[in-house]
Amino acid sequence: MVDGGSGVDICPLSTLQRMEIGTERIRPNNVCVRAFDGIKRDTIGEIDLIFTIRPVDFEVTFQVLDMDTSYNFLLGRPWIHVVGVVPSTLHQIVKFEHEDQEIVVHGEDEQSIYKDPSVPCLEAREGS
Repeated sequence: MVDGGSGVDICPLSTLQRMEIGTERIRPNNVCVRAFDGIKRDTIGEIDLIFTIRPVDFEVTFQVLDMDTSYNFLLGRPWIHVVGVVPSTLHQIVKFEHEDQEIVVHGEDEQSIYKDPSVPCLEAREGS
C-alpha cells in the first residue's frame, strides 16, 4: 500500500513472521506513530528490507508495528521522496523513473480502476 500521508514506511510484525524473518534483525528505536485510528503506538523498532519492484531493488527502512493491518507493507513519504515516485490513488498506480525508463506499477487487477492492456501489472517476487 502506498500512502503519501504517512510519514514512515511500515511493516507489520505479522508480515515479518509470515516471511520467516527473525526479530533479531529489528533494531530498537524510540519512534511513536499515530495509526489510522488516531491512536499513538510505539514501534517495536526498525528493519531494513530489500523491496523489489522489477527491475529495481530498493533498500527500505521500515518501522515495525505489532498491530492488525489490512496491508503487508505501507510505503509512505520516506520511500516516495527518495525514489521520486508519483503516486495516483485515483488510478491506483505509481510511476517513477529508473535509468531513463518510466516504470509504471498498477494496483491489483481486481481492485484497479485504471486498466491499460499495453502496460502489464508487475507482480511481487516470492521469497525473502
